[in-house]
Amino acid sequence: MAERFESESRKLLGRLRDAMAGDDRGQARLDKITSLIANSIGSEVCSIYLFRDEETLELCATEGLNAEAVHMTRMRLGEGLVGRVAKRRQVINTADAPGAKGFRFMPETGEEIYSSFLGVPIQRLGDALGVLVVQSKQAREYTMDEVYALEVVAMVLAEMTELGAFVGEGAAMSARHSQPMMLRGTVAQEGVAEGHIWLYEPRVVVSNPIADDPHRELERLSEAVEELRVGVDKMLDMSADAEQRQVLEAYRMFANSKGWMRRMEVSISNGLSAEAAVEKEQSIARARMEKVSDNYLRERLSDLDDLSNRMLRILTGQGTDTGAEMPVDPILVARNIGPAELLEYGRTLKGIILESGSVGSHAAIVARALAIPLIVQAGRVTNEGLNGDHVMVDGEQGIVHLRPDDTVVTAFRDKMAMQTEALKRYESIIDKPALTECGQTIELNMNAGLMADLPSLEGSGAQGVGLFRTELQFLVRNQMPRRSELSALYTRVLDAAKGKRVVFRTLDIGSDKVLPYMKPTDEPNPALGWRAIRVGLDKPGVMQMQLQALLRASNGRPLTIMFPFVAQYEEYTQARAALDKALARERRLGHVVPETVEVGAMLETPSLGFAPRQFFEEVGFLSIGGNDLKQFFFAADRENERVRKRYDTLNVSFLSFLEQIVERCAGTDTPLSFCGEDAGRPVEALCLAAIGLRSLSMRPASIGPVKSLLRRSNLEEVRKVIMDARHRGEMSVRPAVMKWLAEQG
Repeated sequence: MAERFESESRKLLGRLRDAMAGDDRGQARLDKITSLIANSIGSEVCSIYLFRDEETLELCATEGLNAEAVHMTRMRLGEGLVGRVAKRRQVINTADAPGAKGFRFMPETGEEIYSSFLGVPIQRLGDALGVLVVQSKQAREYTMDEVYALEVVAMVLAEMTELGAFVGEGAAMSARHSQPMMLRGTVAQEGVAEGHIWLYEPRVVVSNPIADDPHRELERLSEAVEELRVGVDKMLDMSADAEQRQVLEAYRMFANSKGWMRRMEVSISNGLSAEAAVEKEQSIARARMEKVSDNYLRERLSDLDDLSNRMLRILTGQGTDTGAEMPVDPILVARNIGPAELLEYGRTLKGIILESGSVGSHAAIVARALAIPLIVQAGRVTNEGLNGDHVMVDGEQGIVHLRPDDTVVTAFRDKMAMQTEALKRYESIIDKPALTECGQTIELNMNAGLMADLPSLEGSGAQGVGLFRTELQFLVRNQMPRRSELSALYTRVLDAAKGKRVVFRTLDIGSDKVLPYMKPTDEPNPALGWRAIRVGLDKPGVMQMQLQALLRASNGRPLTIMFPFVAQYEEYTQARAALDKALARERRLGHVVPETVEVGAMLETPSLGFAPRQFFEEVGFLSIGGNDLKQFFFAADRENERVRKRYDTLNVSFLSFLEQIVERCAGTDTPLSFCGEDAGRPVEALCLAAIGLRSLSMRPASIGPVKSLLRRSNLEEVRKVIMDARHRGEMSVRPAVMKWLAEQG
């Protein structure tokens, strides 16, 4: 029975190929296809629904329903059985459609006389393109063989849709990759950019989804799998890195998976080509990946996705080098990317758009260091974008305008022009202090992490480097850097600073920053786990090596060191003791030691705000790490989009806590600064200055806007606005401050 059905499936695909080989236009082709499928499956109805926009499906062809309903019947994503198939990207097979959950009667179609319903998503690489439906009067569930055959047909329809086989009038049948699109994501690095897409991984095009000779396709699949296995084994033999080997072992497991192989063989037996069979499995894996919340399972599905890409390149002969030339204004588009690969592009990129990723990922850290606008979680961008497509990145709103129309282009360029004009205004105050109208001077420093950042020090108007992230040099390597390499780098940083103060933060790894050569720890909540100073104290060899590199780099110059994520006084004293030990060793060896060593700590946990007075007296300076402190204060994970934006920096409770820290530091004459994204937002910076913070550290591009607002404001008036809002019992002072700013013009 199964063999007979496979034969029927191959016959159907053969007829479909013949139908699509003619000169018919898109609508005529769809009409033929629905008739062919209905006859082959033995159903009275076959219908094809395609997306006309991201949220709306349109009936584009039917055999059996009222012809007048074509292009008239539309439904929202998730609406009715068809909408549910599209939203969930899962099959619905029922003998009683009217009684099924979510059923919606569409009277213009005349479908009330049909009881059975089978809907299959038309999807490609996890991207839903439409729904294929068959219906019959007889109340029955379709067999597994019939369901599988329809899935195979849907796979072919997806490929044909991608290749433009069904182009016709109307939005639902417009050519793929030709219409303007707006995609929403999450801002990981602010800024706006316009350019043309450069795909990190070029698209693999399956131009022959239907095969005549299943035996030859099975041979091709077997040969490709063998080549894949040999390649993975070679990479394993050459890899000495433990974590890389772990990933490759997962690859080998999938490459030798009998279930994966069997499913592809069944697809080929049903009439698909080898590459179409691989892509069918890849599409299913991607659809599952989007629904899985478990990180381990997501990683394994991601491994399978990557392995499928390798298989497709072997089968199609389409390598990563397609001969395409990078545009002069490249906007990099990728599913995800590592920090080392991103650094290879350097500042040539105008912007970055990632389909996955997070605001705390390694790529985001590098993008911030390079000041390149970055949007993450921009779903479907790798499916929708082609090399050379015009794209605009709004890193303020988290929006990607793909192939924008003239109206959007004009508005976007006006926005960019306004920002350019503002930057020119900021240039006039580069050398002027951030002196407020009430006579207070605010020290503005910049954050850095790469040598490439240092040229910004002079041009930005920053007074120094308030935070130099030393972990980037560890993250972009495949092995632990040598002490001599780190010392040479830190020397270049101090040379480039030309005597301005540079605050070196010691290695801040763990949580979302895992070294590629360090064994990952299985922790239920890494953000609250083994990270930063905790790692340094538990691995004294690494800390000593970095401290020695910093001491030698100073070459007699003043040196400033800051320990990250200090949660209690004892951690600071232990870290300080480690530094004293390194200093004593350098003196014994006869090395030149720094003229002075200033030692501070980052206040990133609420607990340190309540440390004993002795800590505040002893520490050289404190820097409030706003990003981490805010997430712990509000119990809101900044990697979790559901809660990350729920709480406001200008919340009265948070500002009151910051004021307590300001008062404690004032009582012990402890220098205090604020470092983080909020320091670079003018309104937030103004409020931080108003509650007593006199030093802020931010990305270089933010210094001009922040300085401009501070120079035009009276902190005493802002403080009164904050106090009045607090006394009125308001949750946030933001509305009151914004109103005051508007009144000031």
